[in-house]
This record gives sequence, C-alpha cells and structure tokens, in this order.
Amino acid sequence: MNPRIVVALGGNAILRSKELSSYEEQFENVRRTCRQIVRLIAEGFQPIFTHGNGPQVGNLLIQNEAAAHLVPPVPLDVCGAETQGQIGYMIQQALRNELGALGLSRPVTSLVTQVLVDADDPAFELPTKPVGPFLSRDVAERRMREKGEAWAEIDARGWRRLVPSPQPIGIVEIDVIRALLDAGAVVVAGGGGGVPVLRRPDGRLQGVDAVVDKDLAAARLALEVGAPILLILTDVPGVALDFGKPTQRFLGAVTLAELEHHLVHEPFPVGSIGPKVRAAYRFVRDGGQQATVCALEDALAGLRGEAGTVVVRGDAVQLPLY
Repeated sequence: MNPRIVVALGGNAILRSKELSSYEEQFENVRRTCRQIVRLIAEGFQPIFTHGNGPQVGNLLIQNEAAAHLVPPVPLDVCGAETQGQIGYMIQQALRNELGALGLSRPVTSLVTQVLVDADDPAFELPTKPVGPFLSRDVAERRMREKGEAWAEIDARGWRRLVPSPQPIGIVEIDVIRALLDAGAVVVAGGGGGVPVLRRPDGRLQGVDAVVDKDLAAARLALEVGAPILLILTDVPGVALDFGKPTQRFLGAVTLAELEHHLVHEPFPVGSIGPKVRAAYRFVRDGGQQATVCALEDALAGLRGEAGTVVVRGDAVQLPLY
C-alpha cells in the first residue's frame, strides 16, 4: 500500500507576496505548486493535502463590508467553507492536469471539512486572531457595543476584529476521508484549518465564528488518517533559531526532546513559523513518525531527511528510509 502523508501547503502555494490576489494569479500559483507536489504521487506516496485560506477569507470579509448595504454579510464559518471549495477546486483541477502530463491517472477530490472544537476551550474567552479589514475606531467601538465583538487597534492602519483560535479536537468527516483514501483517491481536506464547529448537547453540530490554525488541524488530520508523516511546506528552508539575527541558524534533523527544548527557550513568531513548529511537535509527540518543515521545492528531499527541519521520535535521530 502506498504510504500516506499529509501535506500542508503554506500560503505561498496560492498567493505570493506583493501580488494583488486576483483569481488568475492564485490559479497560476496553484499550478506551479502542483508541478512540484505531483512528484510525491509519482514517487508512490498517497498525499492528503491541506492548505491555507487567510487571504481568500480576508477578501470575502472585505466584500462583506463593502456590500453590507446591499446583501446580508456572510458569517465567518461560511466564508471558510466557501474558500475551501474555491481553493480545493483549483488544486484538484491542477493536480489532475499535472498527473495527466506525467501519464498518471489518479482520482482527485476536495472535501469541505468541518473541524470539531471544544466550547470550553480557553480561546473563546480571549479572542486573539485578527480577521477582516482595518476599520476606524468609531466603527470598532460601535461593533463592540452593538454586537459584542472583540476589536483591537493593530497599528496605524486602524482596528481589526479579533476572533478565537481554539484547538482542533476532531475531524467530523474523517470516515469519508478514510473511505476516499481506501479507494485510492488523492484528497484535499481541512483547508484553512477546517470549518470550526461545536457539538451541542443534543449532538447537533453548529458553526462558530473562530479560526482554527491550519497547521495544527493538519497534524490532527494526519493522526486521524494514520499517516506516519506530516509534511509542512512553506517559503523558508526550515525552522530557524535566532531568526533575523547574526546568529541565525536552521535546524536540521532533531528529536522530539530537542524540539521541546527549543520551544521552551525560543520565541518562535506566532504569525509565521511558530504554529508550524508546534504542529510538528504535537504530531510526533502524539504518535506520528516524522514531521518535516521545509521549502515547497524541497518536498521530496525533506521527506528523505535531506532538507528542511525533520522531527522524529527517540533519543537519537534515525530517519525513516523513504
């Protein structure tokens, strides 16, 4: 059976810096990405892809503000579901085309995925994730007063709404994902961290205005599908210590214990590499075999332990032979 791996695509796979985020630019970036990652399938792996959706959700929220006088605004959880469909469509089409160019035939599908969160998660008491456009103090104060929303002044550009970022505790559609994988499909799931939902006392699901970190959700997905490897692809060569300082250095192969030491002593940026480091740590800690953080173009080398930061269990680094 082909080894399953969960591949978490960073934002640069869809939208590169200084671009206007037009549909055409996003689709071309997805095509470039798929030309890289199709090699994983050609090498015999069965990938499950996840992806970011921050800029796409941000655009929808801006559209909400601009058209509020014409149509009712779309809730944040629905924005997440919409962008899963948008990006999933682009990935599955581009992957099919790239597979065809290599003479390979695989079923490819994307799945709108709900991710279960806990209503008692402390994140709901302290929203910290900025979403949507920058607005004025007057608008922010009115929203806080009339809607009970949390807002904060981010910088000179103005105020942004803050929403909770709870921990993912389960993948609602996991049985469907497993069935698709058993049928040999390449699956795109859990995009943007999934649509966060609560389970009510009567067992019914309910969407919630929150954002689940996409890398932590990817780790949860990898554990639930039994994938031994989590591959986090980004726009840097790996995890750096002393980032931006003259003493900056990238981590290569590290054990779980070594990474735990770095997590305690290194202030990894929350808005960039930090969540990726924590996702890699949690995946291996909770039963995964290997987590790799590397650049998109180093995907295969990262799997082999020849590039990026590779996290494994044990007292000594002994990389799996793939």
